[in-house]
Amino acid sequence: MSKKYKTLLLIIVGMVFLDQATKLYIDSNMELHQSIQVIKNFFQITYIRNSGAAFGILSGFKSPWLTLFFVLISVVAIGIIMFYYYKTPENQRLTLVSFALIMSGAIGNFIDRAFYGEVIDFLYFHWYQHYWPAFNVADSCITIGVSLLLWDMVFPKAFLKTRDNLNLSREK
Repeated sequence: MSKKYKTLLLIIVGMVFLDQATKLYIDSNMELHQSIQVIKNFFQITYIRNSGAAFGILSGFKSPWLTLFFVLISVVAIGIIMFYYYKTPENQRLTLVSFALIMSGAIGNFIDRAFYGEVIDFLYFHWYQHYWPAFNVADSCITIGVSLLLWDMVFPKAFLKTRDNLNLSREK
């Protein structure tokens, strides 16, 4: 197995395990809608189940087809990401890591939808009464992966220059 696919496997196994372990812990140790204040007026752990899409979009829409729709979207997204991962050269490491993180998040939320019909969210940030929608480790992987991918698209040489500078400074 090439280094490219070892990296993919390592990131996916690690992130999906972390995602599922944290969701299992929350589900096993908290009541639905229970909240634990971690940092006053900024961060709390709140057990929420999201039957909708990102940020609770469509969560009020009740249909037996909604879960099937989200499962199919996840499968298609994972397939597309795998295709692009396969096509990406091994030397484009930041792009590969980005795809691996996005895929990890898609798999983590896919598992929830396939088994529970909804996603477990619990990370809840806010500034006093201004709340950001709750999210989980899988959502974080997707967000970080997309952010890194966008960074790499806008500044394609930035990562290489930094890495090259580090290598040069070590040689001196």
